[in-house]
Amino acid sequence: MSIYRYCKNLLAIGIAFASVTAQAQTTVLTVKADKPGAAIQPAMWGIFFEDINFAADGGIYAELVKNRSFEFYEPMMGWKEQRDGGATGRVLVLNQSATMPSNPRYAHFVWDASQGSYTLANEGFRGIGIKKDMQYNFSLWAKAPEGDVKLKVELLAANGTPIGGTDVTISGNDWKRHTASFTASATEPKGKLLITFQGKGTLDGDMISLFPNDTWKNRPGGLRADLIQLLADLKPGFVRFPGGCIVEGHELDTRYQWKKTVGNVESRELIVNRWNTEFKHRPAPDYYQSFGVGFFEYFQLAEDIGAEPLPIINCGMACQFNTSEVVPLDQLDPYLQDALDLIEFANGGTDTKWGKLRADMGHPAPFNLKLLGVGNEQWGPQYVERYIVFASAIKAKYPAVKIVTSAGPSPDGPLFEYLNPVLRSLNVDFIDEHYYRSPEWFLKNASRYDTYDRKGPKIFAGEYAAHTEKKVQPENKNNWESALAEAAFMTGLERNADIVQMASYAPLFAHVEGWQWTPDLIWFDNLRSFGTPNYYVQKLFSLNKGTNVLSILAGNETVAGKNGLYASAVVDNNTKEVIIKVVNTSDKEQAVDIQIPGVKKASAAGTITVLKSTNLESVNTLDNPFNIKPAEQAVSLKGKAIKSTLPPASVTLIKVKAL
Repeated sequence: MSIYRYCKNLLAIGIAFASVTAQAQTTVLTVKADKPGAAIQPAMWGIFFEDINFAADGGIYAELVKNRSFEFYEPMMGWKEQRDGGATGRVLVLNQSATMPSNPRYAHFVWDASQGSYTLANEGFRGIGIKKDMQYNFSLWAKAPEGDVKLKVELLAANGTPIGGTDVTISGNDWKRHTASFTASATEPKGKLLITFQGKGTLDGDMISLFPNDTWKNRPGGLRADLIQLLADLKPGFVRFPGGCIVEGHELDTRYQWKKTVGNVESRELIVNRWNTEFKHRPAPDYYQSFGVGFFEYFQLAEDIGAEPLPIINCGMACQFNTSEVVPLDQLDPYLQDALDLIEFANGGTDTKWGKLRADMGHPAPFNLKLLGVGNEQWGPQYVERYIVFASAIKAKYPAVKIVTSAGPSPDGPLFEYLNPVLRSLNVDFIDEHYYRSPEWFLKNASRYDTYDRKGPKIFAGEYAAHTEKKVQPENKNNWESALAEAAFMTGLERNADIVQMASYAPLFAHVEGWQWTPDLIWFDNLRSFGTPNYYVQKLFSLNKGTNVLSILAGNETVAGKNGLYASAVVDNNTKEVIIKVVNTSDKEQAVDIQIPGVKKASAAGTITVLKSTNLESVNTLDNPFNIKPAEQAVSLKGKAIKSTLPPASVTLIKVKAL
């Protein structure tokens, strides 16, 4: 009988693990604290950001106006005109691609509101989240060809009640940026922006924008603070960006091109997001990338939260699940140059072309880039051919930069079985393995890396998540079942930190009304956000990664599934602590006696942190964000031993001072 059999029988505690026979006696776990093993890399536990599920526009990018520059395929998507009381008005979208190819469209308004009113409303991203007493900063690029123009700018509640606004006067026939600020008088999760054109006139307008004042680090036009704080609280070792499949694009024309995402925001070229029409079950026709969050902002974010930047660049291949377009090998030069220029942008001096641009954007100091991914989730000989070309060019100019290579979309099967030995024969720096599998798979594979070649390439567990239903199904949940299985698997990653040197859950963010893919680590709406049980598992490991691996055994065996127990241990040489993580995947309490021989002295007291739930289907929600969260208490030692009872379906972390 499987230790982790999914049971359909509804019991008092909900859908539970299959019963396992618990040992009658206490399980003795021995931590060899006097024999520290492999060093744990500071970047061991990180985060993977992709612009999926409205994670950037409508997510971490605090812009509240959708289609602010009229560049969507339908130029007026997100906007609605209204004429009342005899007023007339119209908008004409003009295209100036010959002179402004990166931002060709703008709106030409003509109106007569001598009587009545002519208005333009923006719906935001599933509405606009408005906070009482918050300052909002409005801006637009505009010119008034026929004299001064007065606009009234307002935020409206869902019922149409004004809850804050100001007046803006536009003058002059030259393009310039106009700004105004005002304070909201009420909180509203589903508001909208209303612009009222007063009197009679004409106006050319573009980049109509609205930001709250409480952005991350109070940067104008910046990031949404509560979402970034959730990332900062993880203390991640790295940030992988700008994503996975969006790096490739549905076809090469819609691939991610980092150079189009830097410089002045108004000059960045919007493109359709490849998740716009990817899944028939979750179409998102209004999903685009404005690149208000571009490569500069990603580098800055990594620096802000103390993480290594890990950008991924296109290697001349579109998504192989879509068009499978490739650039001929003899035409790769522009793609290679993009990779080399990116390193210069991150690390180059201000006397270089791209280093100067970084400085002009406000960051003269280098970002200290050490890692670069070539391709996202590519496979086959066509990927290997292109990797070889990229690696040769990058290593020739920047030999210290480590390159992350793709092992394809799966951790096994024909694609992986081809790539894995080939990449090893090329002695690559990192192989990026991805796992979107069932909870049972994660439990069975907790020992995956125990037998890996210790002299081979390092492993980046770049994308993983336990899927409670079939992959890419809307029914997938961030429930305790999935989080518990991931915790068990992560003990195996930690135990093998000499081989597995980076790992990140994926995807990172999801808007509760705009998602395409589940499960996801952090969920949010227009005003609120919460970490899932999976988030708290990640946090438990990330904040307690230690400096060196310690052996932890039950008898002479690795603790990797027997009686439903999984365990790993580390020492933190900075804090002089031994840190032990034990996962009990059974549905019964289990008594453990943790022995720590080899230390000269252990503190009589330590701490124990437990994540648990009696219901495997339990989740966190916007209304109940801390349904599953860590609980900490003191634990006492007798000599060099800790006796504890592990709750069923639980993750337990024990920390003790040991010198």
